[in-house]
Amino acid sequence: MPATLEVVCTDDDCELDMFELHYTYDMPDDVGVADFVCPYCREGTPLEAIEL
Repeated sequence: MPATLEVVCTDDDCELDMFELHYTYDMPDDVGVADFVCPYCREGTPLEAIEL
């Protein structure tokens, strides 16, 4: 099953709480949270993976 990644935006000015990324089998294994930006505020640095 392809990986999923739950992400939180920690920017205090951003209204987005969290979101989930669903990968396909074609996604490289080394892709991580640093490769994405928040879909709401468009910032990448405040993103953090949620560890369950």
